[in-house]
Amino acid sequence: MHTLHLAEVNIAKRLAPMDDPIMQDFVNNVDKMNAIADAAEGFIWRMKDEDKELGAKIFKDDSLLINMSVWTSLNALFNYTYKSDHIEVFKRKKEWFSKMKMMHMAFWYVPEGYEPTFQDAKDRLDYLNKHGDTPYAFSFKSKFSAKDAINYKIQE
Repeated sequence: MHTLHLAEVNIAKRLAPMDDPIMQDFVNNVDKMNAIADAAEGFIWRMKDEDKELGAKIFKDDSLLINMSVWTSLNALFNYTYKSDHIEVFKRKKEWFSKMKMMHMAFWYVPEGYEPTFQDAKDRLDYLNKHGDTPYAFSFKSKFSAKDAINYKIQE
């Protein structure tokens, strides 16, 4: 069996354009957050900023910020999200982003070396919003394994 890694997408609807003073403190922290992720145990890959314009087209919303990354495990991603210095900026998200009614974060397993696309991310978020947590697309509420994902039959 091939090694599977955990992919994640996280979208956020910003309150203002990126050059607006409201967003300034967030913008000032982006490089710091990326550096923390890049150095985190279990981090493998993240979507680079220069590729993110395509994401807004696929999601059909220019006000969305889209983050995608790949990790060795759900535990590694959890530790970065909630147990690193990332948490200090994460706690302030209401200053820069509006509350989303739909699920805005999804996880799924990918083969080692695979870099997820924006279409992959949209498909997983759409599936999660339609079917709830499943091994195909899930959140921190569920702890599905790679084996669960392999054995899962996609619902229509």
